[in-house]
Amino acid sequence: MFHLKPHLYMETVIKKSDFILQPYMRSNNLKAAYQVLNTLIPYFLLWYLAFYTSKISLLFLPPIIILIVLFSLRCFSLMHDCGHNSLFTSKLANRIVGFVFGAINAMPQYWWARDHAYHHKTNGDWERYRGIGDFLSTQEYEQLSESGQKLYRYTRHPFMTLVGGFFYLAFKPRLILLLGIFDFMRHSFNCLRRDPKVTFADIKSSHKPKYWGTEAEFWDVFLNNIVVISSWVFFSNLMGAGFFLTVYALVLMLAAAVFIAVFFVQHNFEDAYAHKTEGWDYLLGAVEGSSYLKLPAVLNWFTADIGYHSIHHLSEKIPNYNLRACHKQNLHLLGKVKTLGIKDMLHCSGFILWDAAGDRLVSIKEYS
Repeated sequence: MFHLKPHLYMETVIKKSDFILQPYMRSNNLKAAYQVLNTLIPYFLLWYLAFYTSKISLLFLPPIIILIVLFSLRCFSLMHDCGHNSLFTSKLANRIVGFVFGAINAMPQYWWARDHAYHHKTNGDWERYRGIGDFLSTQEYEQLSESGQKLYRYTRHPFMTLVGGFFYLAFKPRLILLLGIFDFMRHSFNCLRRDPKVTFADIKSSHKPKYWGTEAEFWDVFLNNIVVISSWVFFSNLMGAGFFLTVYALVLMLAAAVFIAVFFVQHNFEDAYAHKTEGWDYLLGAVEGSSYLKLPAVLNWFTADIGYHSIHHLSEKIPNYNLRACHKQNLHLLGKVKTLGIKDMLHCSGFILWDAAGDRLVSIKEYS
């Protein structure tokens, strides 16, 4: 049981059991399969269309690229469901389909999902989880030099989502694999130096990886890199390296920027629940630490209804195709949850500091 903030819920006391969630947590394989088909088929057809229309005129490309970006966004959203094992009833089906969607966006799905799970476990606990941008507390920001503060502001400017997002998808998974392999090789060398007769099994069991948590995560990262890099080579040969890599880079950059913007506005906003670990409440983190992102119907479709984010945080086992109905069912408990739209994104982008003393997010301007 928890007490929601008086200014939001007028001291109403609610429990998680007050929410009707269970009926909406049932996955439907037919709906899931339909979503996979109505996403993957148009995605690849649009690439085919982009390639052949580019031979006629490059003027046809921009609208097609925008559509590819939107379907890429939907691929990521469905991958997200697979990571929560909610899209299909079968864990294996979620892993396989999630891997495919992950490969489309160059992201190892299982590795990403394990990392994303930490966000769900700690949402609203800003002492443990600092959001998508590793945001600083006001005290930490104050301790930075003037140049350090400038760098912090520049690297968290909204336009940096283009650069940072592209790096996150295109390069980070490759870098993680290389650094992880190097880390294992260094560990192996140190083990052999201490004991030349040490077995591979002993080396493996004594190694504590820095870049992935389990062996399953390693194989996910490894196989993702094999598939992604192979696809880069294949489609560069098929379409021409100049055309494919240019369009692919644009799609990754724009799609990643949208991913980040959507995630940001769902957690960084005025009056968001941003508590210290002591006294932190999981349910408050879900209800008040997540916004309801009200989007046009077409964007709800491309984002797989992730705008109903408080419901998603109350139970990540609810598949995307049940989120809207669950939100409506529980509207009497969510009526005063922060509602935001596209027009609010720029304003929300300013909340990049955590005021630990006040348990709230503040902007640089407000803090200064």
